[in-house]
Amino acid sequence: MVRQSVFMVLFVWAAAAVHAQQYSLLSPDKRTGVQLTLSDSLYYTVTADGKQLVHPSALHLETGFGKGKNWKVTRTSGRAVRQVLHPVVWQKGKDIQDNYNELRLSFAHGLALEWRAYNNGVAWRWVTTRKGPVEITNEVASFNLNQAERAWYPLEEEFFSHNERAYRQMAPDSIGAQDLASLPALFSVQNMRVLVTEADLLNYAGMWLRGNGSGGVKGVFPRYPKTTRLDGDRNMRVVERENYIATVGNPQPFPWRIIMVAREDAELLVNQLVYQLASPSTGDFSWVKPGKVQWDWWNDNNITGVDFRAGVNDATYRYYIDFASNFGLEYVILDEGWSDTRDLRKQMPGINIEELSSYARQKKVDLVLWANWLALDGDKLEPTLDQFAKWGIKGIKVDFMQRDDQEMVRYYARVSEAAARRKMLVDFHGAYKPTGLYRTYPNVITYEGVLGLEQNKGSGLVNPEHNVTIPFIRMAAGPMDYTPGAMLNAQKNMWKPVWSKPMSMGTRVHQLAMYVVYESPLQMLADNPTHYDREPEAMEFLSKVPTEWEQTIPLQAQVGDYVLLARKAKNGDWYIGGMTDWSPRELLFNLSFLGDGDYTMQVWKDGINADRNAEDFKTEKTTVTKNATITASLAKGGGWVALISKK
Repeated sequence: MVRQSVFMVLFVWAAAAVHAQQYSLLSPDKRTGVQLTLSDSLYYTVTADGKQLVHPSALHLETGFGKGKNWKVTRTSGRAVRQVLHPVVWQKGKDIQDNYNELRLSFAHGLALEWRAYNNGVAWRWVTTRKGPVEITNEVASFNLNQAERAWYPLEEEFFSHNERAYRQMAPDSIGAQDLASLPALFSVQNMRVLVTEADLLNYAGMWLRGNGSGGVKGVFPRYPKTTRLDGDRNMRVVERENYIATVGNPQPFPWRIIMVAREDAELLVNQLVYQLASPSTGDFSWVKPGKVQWDWWNDNNITGVDFRAGVNDATYRYYIDFASNFGLEYVILDEGWSDTRDLRKQMPGINIEELSSYARQKKVDLVLWANWLALDGDKLEPTLDQFAKWGIKGIKVDFMQRDDQEMVRYYARVSEAAARRKMLVDFHGAYKPTGLYRTYPNVITYEGVLGLEQNKGSGLVNPEHNVTIPFIRMAAGPMDYTPGAMLNAQKNMWKPVWSKPMSMGTRVHQLAMYVVYESPLQMLADNPTHYDREPEAMEFLSKVPTEWEQTIPLQAQVGDYVLLARKAKNGDWYIGGMTDWSPRELLFNLSFLGDGDYTMQVWKDGINADRNAEDFKTEKTTVTKNATITASLAKGGGWVALISKK
């Protein structure tokens, strides 16, 4: 339900009458607020629970029709929205409470500024109301953090990036003007958490951050490409840029700048402002089918115990399809190698997609095809997807975009829309962070843009501390295709990179817990089917765990240290997943979220020797009720998972 708030509108107008250039907006619970001051520029402050988290920070938009300094307000309006959103795909839950108060300031020079205040954050966006071509020459978006103590900052070298970075813990005042970071970024401010990101990025350039020299950060944007250079078959690098960020042809809103506010770390695990602020979908997306997918690339097709030569060939993929069918997995992905990378309609020797797709359908399994993004660009997009549709393909994994200037952002929307018309899922890899496209096009079912398990093939960048950091930062932006599921597991002193037989850092149950903790409605099983077949107790869990959730309840959480949460499946079962960093822990929690009656709780937990042999784990079953108190014991780099079913 959307209703106009008479009180709020009168409050805004009263403020405007007494202080002609000052405006205030409060969240529905009145604990979070933003104050605006208009002078030579626009300045805002953000407060929560009486604390000023962001002190006066400038923001303005420079356009081809004005430098953005004529801040004469011609109209002020406000509204209160109280509604419930129902996502097509249940990522954190089946319902989202979408409650906010909104303020809109319209200016004389053809721009408007909209602010929304939620209980768990604030957001603003610019709107151009002028008809005809508009050139955005600059945007100022500053975040002057007040007494910030710590930053989790994903340092980048340049705008050309996969956005797969570790979150470096830094003192905010040490972040320099040259320290570029992708989004999201997290800050500790006066014992609260402040997360900066954006939403509804559709026809603009993505926002990045640099230090502002005073303990805060400011937005920076890749300008529109003027000339580009192709390196190899996929890397389209920008050689020279225009002097503007973006051009638009009609009145339109620009992306939302989001400041999430969390009093407790656990609140970041259920913050959905990126989804709430994204443009809603139009049309029917009831056909979108989440699920788990067997992946070939991470394990390098290194299967054993078969009478054929393993590799990128039909025999190997039939083996994957059989495995997926046996364990109820919905999809198999054919990653790079199945086709010519420049022309996806040309199959490599030993591959027959039409026959594989037919075989998979007989087994109640669907196929997803990897695609070099350039082979889906321009006039190649429609005929290639037509061919995929003819083959019966149900999804595409689009890879190596590595940019988020306006030109590339538009590409994401084109691919998403074209795939939706053919009822195909999209998994964006080599991608920037999610900004809500998964609401606008629910067939965009997951994103990479995360430092994931694939890095353990050749480096030791992905470790348990990183694994319990990303749920609070990267996952707050949307689904993340981390690609979990390693069955070869090692503690720090035993781990080494092996490309064709990779292993993970941390315990076996640390990996299992990712299927509860990490959100990806198209969730990979990254390891070798040969290894999974040898691990029936692990597969008992992996074959059952869903990829959509009716409800999510954080139980214990601290950024970079540990995470424990409960999720309710569509069938009424509850799953609990816990992960820790390199410190062993005991996490105490109760089961008060259960209903009445007796439940069976099946547990997978670190074995007594998991601190030495990370593959050591055990399972047990017990009867529990909602009155039970549970202690989850986790080894260093460990995990804990449970499946709770009504008796």
